Amino acid sequence: MAARVLQVSDLHLGSRPPTVPSAAIEALIERAKPELLVVSGDLAHRGRYEQIGRAAAFLRGFGLPVLAVPGNHDLPYTFPGRFLRPWRSFERVWETTEPVYRSENLLVIGLNSARPWRHQSGGLPRESLERATSMLAEAPPEVFRLVVFHHHLVNAPWRSRKRPLSHRGRVLRAFAAAGADVIAGGHIHQASVSALHDFEVDADSSSLVVATTPGLGRPRPRRRGETQGLHLYSLDKNAITIDTFVVAQGKLQPVGARRFPRTLASD
Repeated sequence: MAARVLQVSDLHLGSRPPTVPSAAIEALIERAKPELLVVSGDLAHRGRYEQIGRAAAFLRGFGLPVLAVPGNHDLPYTFPGRFLRPWRSFERVWETTEPVYRSENLLVIGLNSARPWRHQSGGLPRESLERATSMLAEAPPEVFRLVVFHHHLVNAPWRSRKRPLSHRGRVLRAFAAAGADVIAGGHIHQASVSALHDFEVDADSSSLVVATTPGLGRPRPRRRGETQGLHLYSLDKNAITIDTFVVAQGKLQPVGARRFPRTLASD
């Protein structure tokens, strides 16, 4: 039986009236029956406690366990709180900025890639990377191993000024060596899915997939180069399947299903 995870990102609650199609998400959850809802940052638009709390109430209302990590918009926009207490509001609601979910079929590691001294770009502390790779390496081979943080690793398919994660090559190599199946991010409000072998010639036998989910919120509804949607991940012992859904006419419409072998043939 496949393990399934639903990923949403970039709700940006607080900027404008929400345009999230709740009924469509509920219908998808009822149909696909994912084990976990993963949220890859920017739950709020200005990092306010009440915005983060509204996002938590919305996400927990779907009746699934929720793993959430912060994005750059979940930081306070005022001083000195941005530097002295950057994660106080987020941790009051979610307890931690680097959660971990474990079950018989899944290991999902959440990491905090947002930085108070950076507005858009992000990075991972070395200690967080080392902790995550140790957990991945120790997991049984049949367990679906997913790493999630806010910033993207693969450049946007359409124009975007947002830079990918700092030192992304080092991060990518570390997670591939540790046996991650999927690295999932958000941030750019565009969807992309690539196997490591699509762009890395020395990937050896790794079947790692790098995915960026479209944003679920629309803080700038007239902005070109941004879409609204989510990803559904399914894993069995042979393959990783990623279904992309976008919002159209108030519904979640499937626009792509990408299937990747979980292990590569040796000959």
